[in-house]
Amino acid sequence: MKELTQQQKRFVTEYINSLDGEFSAKKAGYKSKDLKLIANSLLSNDSVINEIKEQLKNHISSLRVHKGYVIQKLLQIAEFSLEEEEILDKEGNSTGKRKLRDTSAGLKALESLCKYLGFSSSNDQDEYPQAKIITISNLDDEKI
Repeated sequence: MKELTQQQKRFVTEYINSLDGEFSAKKAGYKSKDLKLIANSLLSNDSVINEIKEQLKNHISSLRVHKGYVIQKLLQIAEFSLEEEEILDKEGNSTGKRKLRDTSAGLKALESLCKYLGFSSSNDQDEYPQAKIITISNLDDEKI
């Protein structure tokens, strides 16, 4: 891979801090009316991507955060967010209905956990074929 220019290195540093390509290109000193195009070009450059990965890896290792800790916290967030709680009326009385605490936070935590553990690979589809329903004739109508 070819060596990054100073401007590309500044872009990488800014991008790691902001995760905003257009802003990072501007802060790195790129001059253009279409900074988004420049950012997209930089973020599709293999050398830039490798530098981002390397710097992120260094940042993560300097934090000394263990994978087990991250997994544990993501599980706690998912479990807490997906627990049911009672729905209260304006006076604070129970309505008899229940809802999940924070579905979006719970699903986001589960999604992050799946990505972290590598569950989102395209190989999973081949490994676990889709289930098929053969018959429902033995099911009780009340259970359907």
